[in-house]
Amino acid sequence: MTRRFAMVCRIRPEKREEYLRLHSPVWPEVEAMNFEAGIRNFSIFIRGDVLFGYYEYVGDDYEGDQAAMAADPLMQRWWSLTDPCQYGFDEDAPEGVRWQELDEVCHQD
Repeated sequence: MTRRFAMVCRIRPEKREEYLRLHSPVWPEVEAMNFEAGIRNFSIFIRGDVLFGYYEYVGDDYEGDQAAMAADPLMQRWWSLTDPCQYGFDEDAPEGVRWQELDEVCHQD
């Protein structure tokens, strides 16, 4: 069963160009890791300082796949470059939380 995820965060204005450069194109190894982890149709959109992300998960162990990604040295390196470019959308976001998931209200195929 496919699970859909949507999330938002903000981009630090002084890091905008760096973030866009990192994603143009995304490292092939990062794309491969996402694919291995069951992530499909991954997109990030930008408007002003808001980043909107969307992906579909097609695996059967989301928590395990996410843990495997978090333990991977390449993903840790990628996040060490992208994380400083982002910050939480809400002022009350927990420390270290950048991307915040959105609740799905409606879906139509």
